[in-house]
Amino acid sequence: MVKIRLRRMGAKKAPYYRVVVADSRSPRDGRFIEELGIYDPMTDGEKLKLDVERVKYWISQGAQPTDTVRGLLKKIEA
Repeated sequence: MVKIRLRRMGAKKAPYYRVVVADSRSPRDGRFIEELGIYDPMTDGEKLKLDVERVKYWISQGAQPTDTVRGLLKKIEA
């Protein structure tokens, strides 16, 4: 199954995430198919940039967003 999930980047105690499309069997920070955006929870106001058209495309192809990514998508739509 293909999932839309977060890939952790950044230094220790300073996380920075990339929103990626990956096979559910690959490790969290391992191989991915496509990068869809970024999420930085450490900045004021939580910086979030996503390519919404590509997210919609992948969901139409059957990709399942994780719970965290689903919450971020709701923030963008609201």
